[in-house]
Amino acid sequence: MSSGVRVRFAPSPTGFFHIGSARTALFNWLYARHAGGTFILRIEDTDHERDSDEFLQVIFNGLRWLGLNWDEGPEVGGPYGPYFQSKRDDVYREHLEILRKNGRAYDKEGAVFFKISDEPQVIRDAIHGDVVRKEEKDFVIFRSNGTPVFHFVNVVDDITMKITHVIRGEDHLSNTSKHTELFRAFGAPEPIFAHIPLILKSQGSGKMSKRDSGALIEDYAKQHFVADAVRNYLCLLGWSPKHDREILPIDEIIALFDICNVNKNNARFGEKKMSHMNAEYLRALPFDDFYGRATQALKDSNVNFLANGEAYAMDVLRICQEKVCSLSEIPEFVKYFFTADFEYNRRDIEKLGKKCDMHARLGEFVDELSSVSTFNEESLERYVQSLCERHGTTSGEYIHSLRLALSGCSVGPGLYAMLRVFGREEVLRRIGRFLNGM
Repeated sequence: MSSGVRVRFAPSPTGFFHIGSARTALFNWLYARHAGGTFILRIEDTDHERDSDEFLQVIFNGLRWLGLNWDEGPEVGGPYGPYFQSKRDDVYREHLEILRKNGRAYDKEGAVFFKISDEPQVIRDAIHGDVVRKEEKDFVIFRSNGTPVFHFVNVVDDITMKITHVIRGEDHLSNTSKHTELFRAFGAPEPIFAHIPLILKSQGSGKMSKRDSGALIEDYAKQHFVADAVRNYLCLLGWSPKHDREILPIDEIIALFDICNVNKNNARFGEKKMSHMNAEYLRALPFDDFYGRATQALKDSNVNFLANGEAYAMDVLRICQEKVCSLSEIPEFVKYFFTADFEYNRRDIEKLGKKCDMHARLGEFVDELSSVSTFNEESLERYVQSLCERHGTTSGEYIHSLRLALSGCSVGPGLYAMLRVFGREEVLRRIGRFLNGM
């Protein structure tokens, strides 16, 4: 049953879905879910020159990808279509007449102006406390072309949709006195405002813009980030749970979240922290879920991962799940499992060659490999340890030499797991290729 709390996210379809907009949507959604209230999506599409169907779809896709479902709107596209300001002209005209009758709207130079009260406006803000601002001059509410401006339609919609809490970016605080002037002119109750802190760019100073790295939600979807990880990280940009915990299931975040606990201080975005959180979520995925996501990334990169059958592909991806930070790196991370035609990293080979005799270590490994009757991780590890004891070397010399010979690179899943997945014949074939080519 609804608590009476009603919040809204009101984006304009004039650009891509910025991380700041996504965080605003998320905080509104979280508060609605926490309070048992209603989350409304309202599209502010009164700027006909800049509005775009492409950007509108980007907003829809981003909200759905993050799991931020809205609760109310015209029954279009199911379960709810959002409200569109472009379809509410009658509502705005009706409220304009109210202001005219009250002597608070007048025509000037073809436009319609709102007559201010000339009184200080006390803004009740759940994050910043009471903020006092005063409008210095009358302002336009309808342009000379007959279209209403943001401040007017914003307030009229909040009144008619019975919005109880306006949760939005701190950059809107400077114009909120215009809105309280309008609320009072209509004789309508004011919502509780909550102006959430800005998101600062990861490097330097200043607000994060759409041009900054990591700023667009659609990029995370394209890069196969786990949506739950992105959503979890966005929660931490201005809010934090108790006891320094950061990775939490969404149900627990909803239970803990309250708008009055949002920090006043600006939040700094960190791509490294986002990637770390994404890696944690990847590792925690049930393997079937991880496999489905990983194979989609492989398909997108045209990797023929089923050449040796699905069982082999599953084995490869199972040993890689603990090692990858993002699904976008999967194709490069595992490609050598699906083809023997790969290049060797010459720099890594030269670097290792200064520390050990790679040819000797690989030769020693091959010479007695037949003694390993069971080709599994435990027996292979014991075999390498026995080589170390016989030849007075360290296991690292064998491990690094083998990894470079098998994959051409110095990073990857655990070596013994790699050996098992490749199988004895393929291991010998790749070592032979490496020794003959060097």
